[in-house]
Amino acid sequence: MPPFGWVDEALARGNTLRRPTCVHRVGSPLRWLATERAAGARILGVELADEAIRLGDLPAARRRTVVVLGHEATGIPPDALDALDAAVEIPMVGHGLSLNVAVAGSLVLYRLAGLL
Repeated sequence: MPPFGWVDEALARGNTLRRPTCVHRVGSPLRWLATERAAGARILGVELADEAIRLGDLPAARRRTVVVLGHEATGIPPDALDALDAAVEIPMVGHGLSLNVAVAGSLVLYRLAGLL
């Protein structure tokens, strides 16, 4: 499977949005993240990590912010973890270790927008 080929698989299962799916592909995600950082963006990853910021403690974004979401089963690849400025953890109650990636992304973006 090509890198991020799981995106194509997920899109093939269906789009519940009213508009056509929009996916922007980059040749090298790590190089793209480095370019974004060099342009002044903050790079956040949604991941369980010892040094992660709890979602409730995440301040609203005050500058361009890129949010990296990993695979629901395997998380963010180790080489991409090194590209993060910080990790954000979403506390959970119960036995699950992760949320659906769309739900996790929505929560973090809502918080970054200053609405949560």
